[in-house]
Amino acid sequence: LAGTTVPVRPASLPSAAGQSHQGFIEELTDDPAILFHGPVLPAAPPAADPPPAAPPAAAPAPAVVHAAPPARDIRLVYSRRPRAHDGSSTAPGSAPAPVQQPPAPVQQATAPVQQPQVPAAPPAPPVQQERRITRTQSGAIPVMRYVGLSATTTPSPLPANYRSGLADPNWRAAMAEEYKALIDNGTWRLVPRPPGANVVTGKWIFKHKYHSDGTLARHKARWVVRGFSQRHGIDYDETFSPVVKPATIRAVLSIAASRAWPIHQLDVKNAFLHGHLEETVYCQQPPGFVDPVFPDHVCLLQRSLYGLKQAPRAWYQRFATYIRQLGFVASTSDTSLFVYKDGTSIAYLLLYVDDIVLTASSTAFLQQIIGRLHSEFAMTDLGALHHFLGISVTRSADGLFLSQRQYAVELLQRAGMAECHSTTTPVDTHAKLSATAGAPVADPSAYRSLAGALQYLTLTRPDLAYAVQQVCLFMHDPREPHLSMIKRILRYLKGTLSSGLHIGVGPVQSLVAYSDADWAGCPDSRRSTSGYCVYLGDNLISWSSKRQTTVSRSSAEAEYRAVAHVVAECCWLRQLLQELHVPIASATVVYCDNVSAVYMTTNPVHHRRTKHIEIDIHFVREKVALGQVRVLHVPSSHQFADIMTKGLPVQLFTEFRSSLCVRDPPA
Repeated sequence: LAGTTVPVRPASLPSAAGQSHQGFIEELTDDPAILFHGPVLPAAPPAADPPPAAPPAAAPAPAVVHAAPPARDIRLVYSRRPRAHDGSSTAPGSAPAPVQQPPAPVQQATAPVQQPQVPAAPPAPPVQQERRITRTQSGAIPVMRYVGLSATTTPSPLPANYRSGLADPNWRAAMAEEYKALIDNGTWRLVPRPPGANVVTGKWIFKHKYHSDGTLARHKARWVVRGFSQRHGIDYDETFSPVVKPATIRAVLSIAASRAWPIHQLDVKNAFLHGHLEETVYCQQPPGFVDPVFPDHVCLLQRSLYGLKQAPRAWYQRFATYIRQLGFVASTSDTSLFVYKDGTSIAYLLLYVDDIVLTASSTAFLQQIIGRLHSEFAMTDLGALHHFLGISVTRSADGLFLSQRQYAVELLQRAGMAECHSTTTPVDTHAKLSATAGAPVADPSAYRSLAGALQYLTLTRPDLAYAVQQVCLFMHDPREPHLSMIKRILRYLKGTLSSGLHIGVGPVQSLVAYSDADWAGCPDSRRSTSGYCVYLGDNLISWSSKRQTTVSRSSAEAEYRAVAHVVAECCWLRQLLQELHVPIASATVVYCDNVSAVYMTTNPVHHRRTKHIEIDIHFVREKVALGQVRVLHVPSSHQFADIMTKGLPVQLFTEFRSSLCVRDPPA
């Protein structure tokens, strides 16, 4: 209605009985949403020419309204009143907002009727308007200052091909950085294409790199060759990938936390480019960076490239050769673990492809090793260990907290269950599923993808080990009940997103294990499920849930096979700790809830039920005789390994889960 002119007949105005015309108009002007302005226009006989417009006034005075006779027309012009300024919206110490002046009078004219000119009131003296002061200027609203913003604040979408990447400034810069690293490293030299040579093609791979909190770190472009087009015996021979075992990582972190050692993580830039090739390998020039002088030449590789089958092995040989020159010794228990000891100075180095975790007995010694590595390889010291292999690491006075929360959130989003309802256990207490139950799923690839993603989540979530092991049994032919089981795991994951593995600062002088088996639990093959948990001090460092390879004819046999599995793991861990210069002086205690299995470990008794498991019996009995292992009985109510072999009620599952060092994040 702003700016609208409404004609009002005097007959429609209030009569003198109770309210005057002037009072009625003043009542309208008291409305906080209405501004009234304009003179009272008297009626007049028609005229030929309309009157000229009145000159605009600088600051017109408020309209004066007189009592109108019945023969006059009164025209009211009103508009929206601006928002009232109260104390809540005015900054302290600022000047009050000026009152808005009404606009100039509106002159209305009727075509056939000539309106007589009304003598204009003398113009009022100009009112000095005060300058408006905003709330930001007065300090009521703090000024936001953005420092360090760049093009990487908002991630550019992943390009479909290299042409799209070159068109985007972020990806073009990432591609140029990758190409410069290849040239500076002397990765290849251009040669004419040999006739009949196998030239390996390549592809630009684009990926967003994120911090542990999910924020964007950088845009990463990688030139990767298609290694699947290589030919065995021609351009590659042996292959190997340096991947450290998860139990080794947890054992090293337990020792470092117990001794309050500094732990740093290092990232090697273009790690595979440091490896030297022994074979003759040709590849094409990277698209978008073809040499304009020799566009038809091919690259004769001098160093390894990402995607080559022998690239991880070449990088490992190059790194291991140099690290041995510094005095490190490669572990025989885990080839990706390197140990240094010189008097009281000790250092452990874990290598996972191009990611390095380094811990030492002192900060000065740690920085000395980092400096030596910097002199040989282009790497970045990322500081204290905080994000390794997708695992967020938080250090506190109580120890280390390992969490995969961000990975779990992304997994729920990929499965379309980000807003699902949670459940208290990952698996029910019913019997195990059959491989032929239910109808086949519509998308087996999606099932396999989710099951594989859940496997990686068990690196820090031992409470998921049994449930994930069960769904992985049906990846060859998934059915609807199996998919429902995956959804139940995801619902449990939704309710425990923040949970993770806690590594305490207690002593690491003992090795204790729990072993259990679920006899003939598989409804199809009647094979048993073995499970175990191994503790170094109070920290859980190794666990497993696995279906046995053969059928057990009795529960004692199934339990004894489970004992044999955990004894083999404990022997490997004892050897690993010996190489880490943390020997275990006492015997490893293995707890089992089956009396017959405990009895068979110490007594050389054979009868018709145990003749076919004689090899396992002799293996465990030999370790018991050497004093390395002791097998003791434990009640089922304290058998923590039960969580690895079967579904448990909510109360028992919650109790055992806390015994597996699964905790909420530290405050």
